[in-house]
Amino acid sequence: MAETNAAVNQTKIHPYYTPQVDSNGSSINADGSFSGVDDPIPIIDYSMLTSDDHNQRSKTVQDLQNACLEYGSFMVINHGMSDSLISRVYEALAKFFDLNEEEKKEYESNDPMDRIRWGKRDNDLVSSEFIKMAVHPTFHCPTKPTGLTEVLHECVKRLREVGIQLLRGISTTLGFEECYIEKRMKLESGCDFITPNDYPLRPYSENQLGQAPHYDPGLLILLLPGLSNGLQLEHHGKWINANPQPNSIVVSIADQIEILTNGKYKSVFHRVVLNNNVRRISLPLFIGRSLDTMVSPLPECVDEHHPPAYLVKTYKELLEANQYHEIDVKSCLKNVRL
Repeated sequence: MAETNAAVNQTKIHPYYTPQVDSNGSSINADGSFSGVDDPIPIIDYSMLTSDDHNQRSKTVQDLQNACLEYGSFMVINHGMSDSLISRVYEALAKFFDLNEEEKKEYESNDPMDRIRWGKRDNDLVSSEFIKMAVHPTFHCPTKPTGLTEVLHECVKRLREVGIQLLRGISTTLGFEECYIEKRMKLESGCDFITPNDYPLRPYSENQLGQAPHYDPGLLILLLPGLSNGLQLEHHGKWINANPQPNSIVVSIADQIEILTNGKYKSVFHRVVLNNNVRRISLPLFIGRSLDTMVSPLPECVDEHHPPAYLVKTYKELLEANQYHEIDVKSCLKNVRL
């Protein structure tokens, strides 16, 4: 059953959120750690973005534009997803990752027709476990544990609603009508997937990263970040800790927005640092375009002073050229930048 608005906690807005966390450096430190800097990242109040008050909406759209230009990432609060739903998502995913390995290996496959994929990362200082699922236009999910399908389906539905509204806001920041990106990218048939990650408690492990530095595919990434910190973003040559507020959503600009805007809004380079004393489970939703849409700068973002900076391909052609498919897609920027 969907949560009512009354069950959603409202958070008082502050222009920036600065957590009280000690910090030691910006990359690999003298002691071999991967500590980041606690610079605050922008906050977008979703309730103001969707408000009937024109002044509130206009201010929030301006805040959204500044966040996209300066950081390429921001925290979303007052997004309408209840604390209860988010807690149930983490609990259900923990039960999946706690299944015995033989049950999870049912989804260990390289068949391009599969829409569910389980696996592990355990090399080059990296440790984590993941389960990828195609969730739009058709929802796919493991059958175990009981209740996983229902809670993830509700979660994805809510996250996607937030993502579509944010893309409408981003369209507005670019001077377009609010549904421009949504329609041009044919998001009603867009290829979306989720990749829940389990970063287990490993106090004696030498591995310090949950994911190595990388860019993400898709248009937008909406992350339920888990109950402990770990996400770091590259910003002006240093690594900053995202430090999300409890039950916020961390949103990042991904490859396809960078290409659409001809580089005006940049895809975020990021990594995940392990806290080997605390288990962390996260869930990112990758919102993607339809396979038959063109991956190219929008005509309105190109002029004599800003020539096209990216090759033109359909999304399907780009995937095939890199031997990827919808849930195995990786960053394409190096293949399309001119």
